[in-house]
Amino acid sequence: MSIKYTVSTLKKFEELYDEIGYSIRFEKGNFHSGYCILQDRRIAVINKFLPLEGRINALIDILPSIEINQDALSKEMLTLYLSALAKPVE
Repeated sequence: MSIKYTVSTLKKFEELYDEIGYSIRFEKGNFHSGYCILQDRRIAVINKFLPLEGRINALIDILPSIEINQDALSKEMLTLYLSALAKPVE
């Protein structure tokens, strides 16, 4: 399954992060990678000036670095999670 860069895809990733207990904030920042992770507070801060594709890619880039209990995810979110991990590096 390939990932489409649409607003609904961004919303799905926001739902995924909500399900795993992470809060997403789109804030002004000077992040070298386009995002910052506050692991102790379970917050992902994404640069609000990134285009839609950049926001989605930042959320995908964060996924491998956080611990996720796959058994606790709904079927739809698990499918999204696994497809994001399988996304080829460009």
